[in-house]
Amino acid sequence: MTGGALEAYLHEHIPLSRGMGVQVVSSSAEAVTLGAPLAPNINHRDTVFGGSASALATLAAWSLLHVRVTAQGLPSRLVIQRNSMEYLRPIAGEFTATATLDGDWAAFTRMLARKGVARIAVRSQLDYAGEMVGAFRGEFVAFGGERE
Repeated sequence: MTGGALEAYLHEHIPLSRGMGVQVVSSSAEAVTLGAPLAPNINHRDTVFGGSASALATLAAWSLLHVRVTAQGLPSRLVIQRNSMEYLRPIAGEFTATATLDGDWAAFTRMLARKGVARIAVRSQLDYAGEMVGAFRGEFVAFGGERE
C-alpha cells in the first residue's frame, strides 16, 4: 500500500487523523512513519497535547498492521486491546511516530487463519527534532473474516 493510499484511507475512515493533520511519511511492511504538525495538536503550554502524541503513535501502529494484512489479503478487523505510552519530553513542533512489529508475524497469521482471531504487539517511537520523545507499545487483535 502506498503512502498516499494509506493517508487517504486514514483520513476517510479515521476522521481524527484528518483533524490532527496526519501525513504518511513512509509506509512499508517493515515500518510505518506518520507525521503531524503542532498547530492542530497544541496544548495550553504551546507543546503537543499528550492525547495527540498517543493518538499518532496508536495510528502508526494500527497502520502498520493494516498495511501488512492488506498486502497479504487477510480479511480482518483490527482493534487495539491495550497500550502503554511513555512521554520522555515535551514536543514543541512537528513530530513523527514510527511503528515496528514487536511480535511474531508468522504466528499471528497462523492463529488468524486457524482460530479466526489473533493478537500481536506493535511498538511506536515518537520523534521530535531528531530525538526520541516518546515510546508506545500496543497489543492489537485481528478478527478474521472481515474487511477493514
